[in-house]
Amino acid sequence: MDVVILLKAFILGIVEGLTEFLPISSTGHLILAGDLLDFNDDRGKLFEIVIQSGAILAVCWEYRAKFANVIAGLFSEQKAQQFAINLFVAFLPLAVLGLLFGKAIKAHLFNAPTVAASFILGGFVILWAERREHRVRVETADDLSLLDALKLGFAQALALVPGVSRSGATIIGGLFLGLSRKAATEFSFFLATPTLIVASLYQLYKERALLSADDIGMWAVGFLAAFVSAFWAVRGLLRYISSHDFTAFAWYRIAFGIVVLATWKLDIIAWGAA
Repeated sequence: MDVVILLKAFILGIVEGLTEFLPISSTGHLILAGDLLDFNDDRGKLFEIVIQSGAILAVCWEYRAKFANVIAGLFSEQKAQQFAINLFVAFLPLAVLGLLFGKAIKAHLFNAPTVAASFILGGFVILWAERREHRVRVETADDLSLLDALKLGFAQALALVPGVSRSGATIIGGLFLGLSRKAATEFSFFLATPTLIVASLYQLYKERALLSADDIGMWAVGFLAAFVSAFWAVRGLLRYISSHDFTAFAWYRIAFGIVVLATWKLDIIAWGAA
């Protein structure tokens, strides 16, 4: 296996792992990183599915006790049943809207200017959310109502637009709905599991013709890099929000979006997807 390809796989795996569960958009970062590394072809798209699986496994491992308890109590405990129903309901908006509009969105919006604009707009939304009065009525993810779950599902669906951030839309949507920071953040992690598993399996089926044993080494490097970096990102975010808000992520999004727009407009970087 080419060492350069393995290095690209390692870098992209870290990018995926660090950004998947933070409110800064993994899709947007992967589009841009793929452009810079010249790895946005069909082979690169399949690779993104593989490294996304590594990030999913990190959350499953971190919350293995929670998921085990829910699975064990699906047919006997009301709390576990309600949690599972909430996840299913919250998953539906993105699934339905993705099937209806996903192809058109990828054809027209997966480019550097859209990603940059989404970064900037999302940053200002986070600032707005943090500067308004935050009245907490839902302390934990287990306390969500069915209507709360549905609303969070529609918030997550905004992430169909690249650069919006799936976790960011869910978390900030949760703050607007009155969830505590921990409840909003943890539910975004829980919701990511079925969402990303289904999306990955669907995309893997569509791209099955590109599967090649020659790429196993590249997949392994990217998968492991994504798993380790996602694991630490999830733990780090939970520690961070125990004493901080999301303002720093807002300013990062705004600054990063401006840099991307400037380099695109001035032809400093030839963003391939643009």
